Amino acid sequence: MKKKKIVILTGAGMSAESGIKTFRDSDGLWENYPVQQVASIEGYEENPRLVLDFYNARRKELLRTVPNHGHLKVAELENYYDVAVVTQNVDNLHERAGSSHVIHLHGELMKATSSRNPNDPACICDISPEHPEIRLGDKAADGSQLRPYIVWFGEAVPRFEDAIREAETADIFIIIGTSMQVYPAAGLIRYIRRGIPVYVIDPKVVPVSCASPVHTIAKGASEGMDELFKILLKE
Repeated sequence: MKKKKIVILTGAGMSAESGIKTFRDSDGLWENYPVQQVASIEGYEENPRLVLDFYNARRKELLRTVPNHGHLKVAELENYYDVAVVTQNVDNLHERAGSSHVIHLHGELMKATSSRNPNDPACICDISPEHPEIRLGDKAADGSQLRPYIVWFGEAVPRFEDAIREAETADIFIIIGTSMQVYPAAGLIRYIRRGIPVYVIDPKVVPVSCASPVHTIAKGASEGMDELFKILLKE
């Protein structure tokens, strides 16, 4: 019997329980770093050392972090469903928890790429935990300075088409820890089939507009996933 397809859209709240700071909360990273300074091509061109150091610090933080219970429960869904995770997070906690099909919309912190052609597959490379820093003078395959493989503000989201294809085939759509205010990720819900169930896991009110029944679980990622499991396994 063919498994039902679940597509899960995750945001910063998914990893917050692991201790990774979100950008937009009151004590988040934007409080210390203006967004244009560390998350735009203009900021990078003006002060590449600052930007490299910022992401080097984020990478070292990630290496000290482990997946939380919510990540593990998302991975466990694969025992019962065909699961695709679409994440706005740049960490690798879904993969480390065991999820096998993860689409990163905003890039991956543990990868580096070309400053000249950031989406050229020939220039995208893994960063090893043993050597987690990108330094000035480190070169990509095309000879340009290596930069973080992060989608900065104003840049194209290269994997959004992949995410759309997954959303179009979903039998169940789950939203965890995202405000649904950041596009194009928030627009993914427009591509689901009319009438399929949508579950929103977040302690805050998340505005979701779609032609499907929306079930809200007003809890954090871990407690919310535990509750969702009880609902899904009753079906």
